Amino acid sequence: MTARQARNIREGSVKWIMRLVTYLIVAIVAYIILDIVIKGIPAINGEFLTGMPSKGGREGGILLPIVGTLLLIAGTIVVALPLGMASAIYLAEYARQNRFTKIIRLAIVTLAGVPSIVFGLFGLGLFVQFLRFGVSAWAGSFTLACMILPTIIVASEEALRAVPQGLREASLALGATKWQTIRKNVLPYSISGMITGSILGIGRAAGETAPILFTAAAGYMLTLPRGMGDQVMALPYHLFAVSVHFPRTEEVELMRYGTALVLITLVLSINLVAIILRIRARRKIRW
Repeated sequence: MTARQARNIREGSVKWIMRLVTYLIVAIVAYIILDIVIKGIPAINGEFLTGMPSKGGREGGILLPIVGTLLLIAGTIVVALPLGMASAIYLAEYARQNRFTKIIRLAIVTLAGVPSIVFGLFGLGLFVQFLRFGVSAWAGSFTLACMILPTIIVASEEALRAVPQGLREASLALGATKWQTIRKNVLPYSISGMITGSILGIGRAAGETAPILFTAAAGYMLTLPRGMGDQVMALPYHLFAVSVHFPRTEEVELMRYGTALVLITLVLSINLVAIILRIRARRKIRW
């Protein structure tokens, strides 16, 4: 066997191993989703989606968790998107590349790996107790925003750095200001990547339980929240409560899988929005 043949065999083996690993991961995810869909579809109807929970949440509908989740997502978007994108623009376009900015980037990457329960405790101490937001949708939204800020900043900064430097230099050479250059020559070509990373981070926040455990979530409510200052039910926490606090009966199983199906559909819808926005933004780009 020649050296070239041995190298080809090794490369072919690595290729097939990677392919098998990919197929295995896809199969596992497909099985989980299919299992939830099959067991959750019988629970999905108008009464389930628009009805109020009853008997402590084990029966009835999930309107309150859906409304609470949407409020948390809206609050997270309002807080996280402007802060994350502004921070990325500063780091990529304005900040000097020195030791201080390297420390900032290291801190951002480190925060991205912090367990979500730590953000929950942080939100409890800062937003609920110190800033006196109380257990409310605002406290939960700010906590979720802190959790996904590293993802938004890193994704947005990478999208900004992917824009060729020549576009900036040409704009500045023609007399444009720094902000005019960013707004007219950088953001149009990087906004698709910035939006995609941001929405994917928001999709992650929609499915988190730990950050809202101490800051926003209510186990059981009978009325809709009056605003962002109220405590809310949320789909992730409702699913957790139903799975842990009630005995395994047919009604509880339907509630559990129906809630899981609605939550997965919501998260996948957010990811689908990110994909559509990215495709539409890329079609407008003409290098």
